[in-house]
Amino acid sequence: MYTVALKREFVAWHFLVGGDWGPENHLHDHQYQVEVELAGARLNEHGYLVDIVELEALLEELVAYFKDRTLNGLPEFAGLNPSLENFACIFCRKLLNRLTAPNLSRVRVQIWENDTAWATYREEC
Repeated sequence: MYTVALKREFVAWHFLVGGDWGPENHLHDHQYQVEVELAGARLNEHGYLVDIVELEALLEELVAYFKDRTLNGLPEFAGLNPSLENFACIFCRKLLNRLTAPNLSRVRVQIWENDTAWATYREEC
């Protein structure tokens, strides 16, 4: 199994809803880190699992979309609490919708909101 991964950092805002989570219920920011990991058993005709240039461009595009924005106000979070778990799922699915790599078997997105708290979402392809 081959694995390729990229990581980026960005700041975004959110507030949690639906419970009493103290300061997390109020608008605040996080210095998020996102890691995208792609896996597959076969390389393409060029010896790549995925075109890293394409992956970097897609990751930059997604980071730019979320950067400096309030997650609660984005259409992807309508009706959802902007938790790390939901954010990882949304980020992963947006990436999968744009990525062209037919030999992938798994995509994993891990998002940290600080040095100790993170969530992962994984999809089999």
